[in-house]
Amino acid sequence: MRVISVNVLFVCLGNICRSPMAEAVLRHKVAQRRLPVDISVDSAGTGSWHTGHPPHEGTRRMLDRYGISYANMKARTVNSEDFRTFDYIICMDPSNGVHVRKVPGGEQAKLLYFMDFLPEHELREVPDPYYTGNFEQVYELIDAGCEQLLEHIVAEHTAG
Repeated sequence: MRVISVNVLFVCLGNICRSPMAEAVLRHKVAQRRLPVDISVDSAGTGSWHTGHPPHEGTRRMLDRYGISYANMKARTVNSEDFRTFDYIICMDPSNGVHVRKVPGGEQAKLLYFMDFLPEHELREVPDPYYTGNFEQVYELIDAGCEQLLEHIVAEHTAG
């Protein structure tokens, strides 16, 4: 039986709060399950201010609370190669999408928005805890959204 490989990239502004949290949470969920799809996960930012830095202290604190590894994670910036590598490019908010489109090749990229996986929620973007300080709220959204994303990936890549 052929194994289906799927690559997921989460994108936020600086790649130290939301997108690395989503990367770590989805990796954790994938590792806990036997899935019919091989899923690789990464994250990137649209700005380069934090390139090479580990996730924000607030993100690390939330991941530590839930026993989720962020080992070896370092911020990086979205690049043209990402549009060839990733099957899913998931932006945390519309502003991230606007900036991704400005990367060479990004104008043709198929972008998704994280909150589209939580259509019943009143928020339409994942709030940036770098500014709000509310890492708990962001973790709850990301945990729920990653669950829905996993279901979506498995259904889309194993159907019929």
